[in-house]
Amino acid sequence: MSAGRNFLFIPGPTNMPETVRRAMGGAQEDQRAPDVPDFTLPLFADLKTVFQMKTGHVLVFAGTGTGGWEAAITNTLSPGDGVLASRFGLFSQLWAELCQRHGLAVDAIDVEWGEGVPVAIYAERLKADRAHKIKAVLVTHNETATGVASDVAAVRRALDEAKHPALLFVDGVSSIASIDFRMEEWGVDIAVAGSQKGFMMPTGLAIVAVSDKALAAMATAKLPRSYFSFDDMLRMNKNGYFPYTPPMTLLRGLRASVDLLLGEGLPNVFARHHRMAEAVRRAVAAWGLSLVAKAPQWHSDTVSTIWTPPGIDGAELVRHAYRRYNLSLGVGLARLAGKVFRIGHLGELNELMVLAALSGAEMTMRDLGATLAPGSGVAAAEEHFRATAPKTN
Repeated sequence: MSAGRNFLFIPGPTNMPETVRRAMGGAQEDQRAPDVPDFTLPLFADLKTVFQMKTGHVLVFAGTGTGGWEAAITNTLSPGDGVLASRFGLFSQLWAELCQRHGLAVDAIDVEWGEGVPVAIYAERLKADRAHKIKAVLVTHNETATGVASDVAAVRRALDEAKHPALLFVDGVSSIASIDFRMEEWGVDIAVAGSQKGFMMPTGLAIVAVSDKALAAMATAKLPRSYFSFDDMLRMNKNGYFPYTPPMTLLRGLRASVDLLLGEGLPNVFARHHRMAEAVRRAVAAWGLSLVAKAPQWHSDTVSTIWTPPGIDGAELVRHAYRRYNLSLGVGLARLAGKVFRIGHLGELNELMVLAALSGAEMTMRDLGATLAPGSGVAAAEEHFRATAPKTN
């Protein structure tokens, strides 16, 4: 039995703060008690702050990000509606496939993995769609498989320049509460987050922010919906309750998570994630390796997907790190299987935690035969941290 603890550096689930863990450790409670709204209504309001929105609503479903995707389309679209999407990693691909399974007419633009949403092509498609057959535009803000972040605001500009009324949907599962996300300023209509990423909780909540425009679209939407019905949730949420038994322990954890995020201040949360991510990128460069993300404009501040050294299988690298050093890294997904490994750097994270992950990854690669200067990646990250350390009294 190995001593110490596992070092969790997959891109989700992420490390859980002790205050969140304790918040979920209470006794079971009556979800219909008269004082439940005293807890839920302020939580709903504070979640809007995390999404940086003042209008609309944030709905919390028991589920995962995939459930949030389904909620987004079934509440607002009808069979045969046009959907503009792009595929540049496993999760952007899966969201497009989910739309196809629901009978939507998906125009899925294939993009080289390592790049993000093709804004220029989106702009062309939107300008050409004079009949407004496209009813929704999908953006995967942060593609977890490739470590690529996309420009949501640029997609909104493309919609506005084309004077196109389509709804803008954003998968923010691995970005919201970690990377700057501005629901209202960017004109996002539905954004989907998950509890197990930036919210630093166990898997189990799909957190869905919905604009007033998206709520209005429910009146004509004809896709079937039941469990994920916005109508049912809104009707009960208005008074602080849920249409079915909610996972109160997870909601208590969410309250603690939101308190941590707002207590740190969202700009500070985003700056911290950028600083940690940049340290990982400095280490990758010092190792002589490359990110899958092809240029700095695509760099993700929550996950780095790294091409493995020559002759090393990515899956074996991840297995070795786990067995030898109790370090959990992310495997390559889909077409990247065996070719990459991923370091998640989001959620509750500080300098020394990042350095531990980098040292474990470095030792693993050297164990497997990579020619790396001992300590090179760790040293590069250390120097970045030292140079960018906040001043103390």
